[in-house]
Amino acid sequence: MSGFRATVVVDDPVRCPVADVSATVDEPIDSVSRTRSTAEGGTVVEEFGIPGDAAFEGETSADPELTPVQTNERESVYRFERESTGDCACEIVEETGTPITSVRAQEGSLLLSFRTVELEEIAEIVDDLRERFDGVLVEDLTQDHEDDSSDPVIVDREALTARQREILETAHEMGYFEYPKGANATDVAEELGVARSTFTEHLAAAQTKLMDAILES
Repeated sequence: MSGFRATVVVDDPVRCPVADVSATVDEPIDSVSRTRSTAEGGTVVEEFGIPGDAAFEGETSADPELTPVQTNERESVYRFERESTGDCACEIVEETGTPITSVRAQEGSLLLSFRTVELEEIAEIVDDLRERFDGVLVEDLTQDHEDDSSDPVIVDREALTARQREILETAHEMGYFEYPKGANATDVAEELGVARSTFTEHLAAAQTKLMDAILES
């Protein structure tokens, strides 16, 4: 079955221990696992590993409390439990009926990857996240095909303003869309000489135009 794979970045997820820890360590957090009870308002249990050479004191400013699970030369694993309230980024995506395939964190941001059948579903998920969080961006979007057929789309770059093109080009050149990131939002904003919030606003507007062009084609 053909479909789409997307990775959405939430720059500043509120009260997320994994993102909070990633802001204090030098290495990305790639190994995040989540389990959630089926009961309404049940408990969510998450575990994540921090690379062994990444310094972390074991405390964060976010609730709930982290519990050390194991430590070896490769990584230190922590666990936390919290009540399912529906206000975390992962739950917002899952409430749409779309399962998350991977959760990562880097420099205080969450990177949520998932697959959908319809492109419109990705736009709806992004809209839902933007209602709750600032700095929500689509970092990667690819399409799977069950055969060799293709459906090319021509995107008119003139639909973007000169400023939006400049911001996209600068972010791309600095490796903002790469993983691991070559630069974060603050780095790109400084290079452009604008506030971080201005950069994310322009980037979100440009991505929305590009997604609209793809959906309407």
